[in-house]
Amino acid sequence: MAIIKLSEAERRRLTAFITCLVLAAGAWILTALSSNYNYKVKRILVYNNVPQRRAFRPLQSDTVDATVQGSGWRMLYAGFKPVDERVNIDLHTLESQNYIALNSQLDQINRRKETDQRIMSFDPDTLYFDFTNRSTRRVLVKLLSRIDYQPQFMQSGNIVVSPAYVTLSGPSNLISKIEYWKTDSLKLQEVNESVATRVNLVPSKEANITIYPRTVRVQVPVDEFTEKTIEVPVKLVGNTSYYDVKIFPQKVKVTFTTSLSRYAETDENYFDAVADLTLWSKRDYNVLPVQFTRVPAYCKIVKIEPRNIDFIVKK
Repeated sequence: MAIIKLSEAERRRLTAFITCLVLAAGAWILTALSSNYNYKVKRILVYNNVPQRRAFRPLQSDTVDATVQGSGWRMLYAGFKPVDERVNIDLHTLESQNYIALNSQLDQINRRKETDQRIMSFDPDTLYFDFTNRSTRRVLVKLLSRIDYQPQFMQSGNIVVSPAYVTLSGPSNLISKIEYWKTDSLKLQEVNESVATRVNLVPSKEANITIYPRTVRVQVPVDEFTEKTIEVPVKLVGNTSYYDVKIFPQKVKVTFTTSLSRYAETDENYFDAVADLTLWSKRDYNVLPVQFTRVPAYCKIVKIEPRNIDFIVKK
């Protein structure tokens, strides 16, 4: 292949030509990107001013195609951006009609938008709704939580959610299927004292379901725990033939964890220990295991001594 040899002057002219070509192309690109274009993007509809006297259900997706007028830069950026921009739609006219004409709200929508990105039209341009009877229902609040405690600290009682119930209002066919309503997740770490806080309820995915109230107060009792050992009398159960039975020992030692605030008051009266004689009469056990049928909710058994007791049956 022949190699073209250029003189010094020719190389300078070629370099100048390429430089001018690159600058011209750059200038053209900047000019093109600075001009306005109409292009389509996805937009998510958010419903505001929902009717209070009519329950409704949208008959189409809440994502629509919007024709937007904006700069080339905006158009280029829109091609890489996920669908996360929202458009607020006013539903107050549903009190008297069964549809919403999106294009009739363009001026109102664009007043909230940036001046270099104006929505020109929607596709579809009309939203239709199905109307049903509206009713209310009280449902239980379900707390979602993940709480980590410092060593020796634990929950010392029931978590209190106030109010325990919330009121739902919406289409009868939807809210009749709802048994409870979840909260946002309450996440706490290194907890060493009681907690009192407010937690939001999970927003409704349906625009025509309203929730009252939208937050609840959560109280988590927390205390330091320690071990305690007491003796608990063993009760004999399952003596259906009324044998004369003696058990040895008559009490067992139970070691359990309890909160410091309840340490003094937690005694044998809070526990029930039983031994079932039917394990001997029906299954030929020669010792009876001890089982605790009642333990305070805030206590956790660590050890039972002895776990099995001897017995003598006098027939």
